[in-house]
Amino acid sequence: MIQGTASNVGKSLLVAGYCRLYARRGLKVTPFKAQNMALNSFVTPDGLELGRAQALQAYAACREPDIRMNPVLLKPEAHQRSQIVLMGKPLKTAAGSLYYKERNRLWDHVAESLDSLVGENDLLIAEGAGSPAEINLKKTEIVNMRVARYLNAPVLLAVDIDQGGSFAFLYGTLNLLEPEEQELIRGFLFNKFRGDVELLKPGLKMLEDLTGGRPTLGIIPMMGDLRLAQEDSVFIENHRIFGSGDTDIAVIHYPRMSNYDDMDALTLEEGVQVRFVSRPEELGCPDGILLPGSKSTREDLRWLRESGLADRILAMVNREGVSLGGICGGYQMMGRSLSDPRGIEGPPGSDEGLGLFPLDTVMEGEKRTVRAELVLPGGSEILRGYEIHMGRSTGEGDPLLRDPETGAGEGIVRENGRIWGTYLHGLFDDPPFRRRWLASLGWTASRPPLSLETARDRELDRLADVLEEHSDITAIDRIIGI
Repeated sequence: MIQGTASNVGKSLLVAGYCRLYARRGLKVTPFKAQNMALNSFVTPDGLELGRAQALQAYAACREPDIRMNPVLLKPEAHQRSQIVLMGKPLKTAAGSLYYKERNRLWDHVAESLDSLVGENDLLIAEGAGSPAEINLKKTEIVNMRVARYLNAPVLLAVDIDQGGSFAFLYGTLNLLEPEEQELIRGFLFNKFRGDVELLKPGLKMLEDLTGGRPTLGIIPMMGDLRLAQEDSVFIENHRIFGSGDTDIAVIHYPRMSNYDDMDALTLEEGVQVRFVSRPEELGCPDGILLPGSKSTREDLRWLRESGLADRILAMVNREGVSLGGICGGYQMMGRSLSDPRGIEGPPGSDEGLGLFPLDTVMEGEKRTVRAELVLPGGSEILRGYEIHMGRSTGEGDPLLRDPETGAGEGIVRENGRIWGTYLHGLFDDPPFRRRWLASLGWTASRPPLSLETARDRELDRLADVLEEHSDITAIDRIIGI
């Protein structure tokens, strides 16, 4: 198991990298995270919803995502509530105090998932959440030491050395654990290192002496150029600009933005810059604007109006000819109306949309989670993606995409592709739509097309190579028992 001294120390990518490393050695490997809190999610082949990080880790292990890899997913909404997704299906929406009342029920599914995965695999690599030393939560947590104790799993404790204070974080975390939990901590991983390792070594020896002989098992260099989806919300708060070039894409970062990894594939293209913006003055003069998904669409639509961004976007689209696209919640915002009569995502009520499409959306109790294969009208190249949404939309307009088998339309497009919306997450992952839209903005291709899947595989191999070079794999093998 890999646990961390805090959020955003890189646990998810470390698990992904070690999954790929051991899968390449011929082991049947599975990732696991008992409980994830994230607004980036993915759909399994059987139509169940799990955290995006576990989907990436599954692909790293050369496996299809399996709901048992992430039995509990918490999706924060407005008003300090979260939707609890249990075994891939929404269970309820609850505030924090009510969530803890479900702890035993949730743990039963965690334990059942662990039992079945352990029985089917050579190696399970579990990921913790936040820190195991949150002493106010220890009695109710189901994702850190409770998992490690249940499995009797050796734990590697990871720290982000780039943030400073790493020795104190490691020493303090260890000493806030119970004695039986401390026994499970077998070594440390210093992540995101840059500098001279020789200058670090005296501290490593002192840390080993202070912690009863626990070794440092990896000094992992900073990989700032790694092109793999980052799930933690802290990452997107600290990194607002991706890629570089003359073609400028502004992505609206509303408070409950979800599945922002839809934009990752845009930066596969040379000459494209993607910026996440939260204020009208940050918008500038982009070539295109994107409205991503949202976990609380009506709340984020109101924020869009109150911030002044809605008026500025509409002026740029209607008067200045800027291109605008919306995905999932962003697509819903672009319609005539948004209604939530049952209070599924917040207080019951309705709101006027941006009015760019003759589209009306009603929030319903059953979430739609499906994978999809669609084509551009008149085209034959398949676009693979997935849908995750509560709302059902009705309206008229030219379809953005079509089902190649039934001919049914999906999404809406206006003005020869300048204004469009869709429910399809992953729209940009394959080159056909991505390159067509970018070309409409004045962008010119300078190298062969690349799918996100191919790029992701290359990056996972690169990550595994780095972990293999900068970890004591012999010692880790011995700890694992292989």
